[in-house]
Amino acid sequence: MILNVKNVTKIYPGINRPLTVLDNINFSIEKGEICAIVGPSGSGKTTLLGLCAGLDNPTHGEITLANYKITGLTENEKAEVRNKKVGFIFQNFQLLPTLTALENVMIPLELQGKSKGADKIARGLLEQVGLGDRLDHYPSQLSGGEQQRVSLARAFSNSPDILFADEPTGNLDGETGGMIENMLFELNSLKGTTLVIVTHDMELAQKTNRIIRLKGGKIVEDAPVMAKSV
Repeated sequence: MILNVKNVTKIYPGINRPLTVLDNINFSIEKGEICAIVGPSGSGKTTLLGLCAGLDNPTHGEITLANYKITGLTENEKAEVRNKKVGFIFQNFQLLPTLTALENVMIPLELQGKSKGADKIARGLLEQVGLGDRLDHYPSQLSGGEQQRVSLARAFSNSPDILFADEPTGNLDGETGGMIENMLFELNSLKGTTLVIVTHDMELAQKTNRIIRLKGGKIVEDAPVMAKSV
């Protein structure tokens, strides 16, 4: 088991009353699994993903990630776990605008203290996503699809045990989104990474092994995908 979420609740303070975004969430994910988290807007999908990745803390409950009980760690300790074990793909790419595509992909490796060889690894990943000729381009010089490909390469650069993707095709047109999906699954297969995807796209969700459906901050369905179509 690479991820275990036990009795997790997330409550935010409100003007009139507290807002419960997630309510007693329980599930686990095995190493190598590809899982989609779906549900309507406001159901808690992105909040749950952030908690699982150690980007935020639950109000109640426990999360164990790659054998680390991250709900008991300091912020620095959680950052260290993320650097070693986690990759993340954001809907809005989250590339540093002052760094080139190559430099953006090298960041996770440098945070691990692996500067030696980082250039070669980053170049190889960018070539795999079809950006071998865009290494020295800045994000502002890249299209949305190209920026997401850089984000994809960056997410895999530290060979994460688990990769979290938050609406990875949400800001892209259908054709470009399909290309990103294919690259995501191809890299995932090559690297053997556990993959957790938050998405509104049910076609994308159906390409995973399992779908967890949220509604009103609760899990209303957790079932394997019967007809996989990767």
